[in-house]
Amino acid sequence: MLLDVFIENFALIEKLRISFSEGLNVLTGETGAGKSILIDAVNMAIGLRADKNYIRTGADKAMIQLIFQCNHPCLKNLFKEHGIDLEDDGLLILTREIYSNGRSISRMNDKIVTVALVREISKYLIDIHGQHEHQSLLYPENHMNILDSFGEKEISPLKMDVANKFQTLKSLEKKLFSLYGNETERERKIDLLKFQLKEIDDCHLKKGEEEALLAEKNLLSNSEKIFSIISRSYEILYHGNEQYQPVLDGVGHIVNELNHIKDLDPTLSDMYQILEDSLWKLQDVARDMRLYKDRIEFDPAALENIEKRLDIINHLKRKYGKTIEEILTYRQLIFEELEEIINSEQIAKELISKIDETKKELCILSEKLSEIRKKAARRLQDKITEELTSLNMSNVVFKVDFSYSLDKSNQYIFTSKGIDRIEFLISTNPGEPLKPLSKIVSGGEMSRIMLAFKTILAKIDNIPTLIFDEIDAGISGRTATIVGEKLARISRTHQILCITHLPQIALMADKHFYIEKNTGEGSTKTVVKQLKDQDRIMELARLLGGVSLTDLTVEHAKEMLQLGKDYKSKIQEKKEKIG
Repeated sequence: MLLDVFIENFALIEKLRISFSEGLNVLTGETGAGKSILIDAVNMAIGLRADKNYIRTGADKAMIQLIFQCNHPCLKNLFKEHGIDLEDDGLLILTREIYSNGRSISRMNDKIVTVALVREISKYLIDIHGQHEHQSLLYPENHMNILDSFGEKEISPLKMDVANKFQTLKSLEKKLFSLYGNETERERKIDLLKFQLKEIDDCHLKKGEEEALLAEKNLLSNSEKIFSIISRSYEILYHGNEQYQPVLDGVGHIVNELNHIKDLDPTLSDMYQILEDSLWKLQDVARDMRLYKDRIEFDPAALENIEKRLDIINHLKRKYGKTIEEILTYRQLIFEELEEIINSEQIAKELISKIDETKKELCILSEKLSEIRKKAARRLQDKITEELTSLNMSNVVFKVDFSYSLDKSNQYIFTSKGIDRIEFLISTNPGEPLKPLSKIVSGGEMSRIMLAFKTILAKIDNIPTLIFDEIDAGISGRTATIVGEKLARISRTHQILCITHLPQIALMADKHFYIEKNTGEGSTKTVVKQLKDQDRIMELARLLGGVSLTDLTVEHAKEMLQLGKDYKSKIQEKKEKIG
């Protein structure tokens, strides 16, 4: 419920605070006094695009503040999700500041929030009828909920069955997807794993192979250099050259000499032994050099083959691991994964069978739900047409339009609410084609359409606050009385704010406000005051008779006010008996 509106420096309003109550809150006043400005301000507070042109002349910013008491069940999670703390008594303070540079800031309980969030939350708090931006009837996504609420007794049980069956379908599809997606994706995964396994297995990798190949490559790349050095070294050891005597000959000569004196002193014996051992070792090294030299091959083809093998290994490393060990580990993992997928195919087939069966069951339930909805739709069409006819829209044609979404296989696309896509269509004048409610131009027509819905759905509608502007456009006499009575009945279950020029509506007010424009000291201001009974009589008389008030007009106004009180008392008594 909207408890309080505070507006500052907005258009003709310098500073204004209005406290609303439960029931029917009526606002009347002279044309041009600023009644629509009040609605414009509320619209901007709940998310309409900010317009700096509304800032009062001479001010830097405009500010609108709305205080709601929130109890809508859908709002609790929204507030929690966005970190908005409600007061202990459920109060929500919604503030919008509009600056002269075009910037605007929205707050909820002092927390800065996005305009998108303001719009989302406001949909559960308030409906404004007469301006198209905030009318729940204009959103086709709401139409199914409205129809289902109307036929709740018949629709609700089957709707729950559809929702449960839909959740079963989603659960089965999720399980199937967990087995590597749908059938096409699963086959694609199997093909990929088989390809990767073959690519790795065809290479016949071995641990340590890369290191061995790199070492062999290094040898082959340096084979000429190795051969040259080994050859020279062997020659020096055995044959010598122009620079060096043969090393083995020299060491052998020394060993022979020491052999004659080694027994004379232990030290000489040690020297002899070391050199003799060295001689044998040098001879072994020389023999190894000769053999090594003889094995060296200058083979470009072998080097090329090694490089090709290393390229293959590097290619696999780029795809499957940084080392051969990692590649082989990956190979084992995908082998196990492939085995698991192949073994799960039987499970997948069983799931696919269950999914097909569940879809058939869901189709039957959804088609049955659709038929029940169509029966409810026909009743709703008749009732809405009857209500609109009583509201001076005698040529109206209202229709609940059904359609369905199909996939590429021409099968139903299911939702948790069935297969239906529902939209309300209307023609308000003879010969005009049916069109969506959002295409209605007249604010007065839109308000009366909403009033018809609220009259029918008042007991089940969860939006607590309704604002009607232009609802009296084009009506008078008995139709105006009917509109007033309908508003009075709806106001027993909803808070209503209604701007009107008709006394037949104003007399039903539980709280009556008068809006006027005051000019003085070089400025114009819009002010609002709450009317007591005597003031209400005079305002009703003004609405009845215009500028000139006669005693007869005032007496008529008194009688009308009393009639309004009597009518509301009857409504209340009826409500208490039913309750």
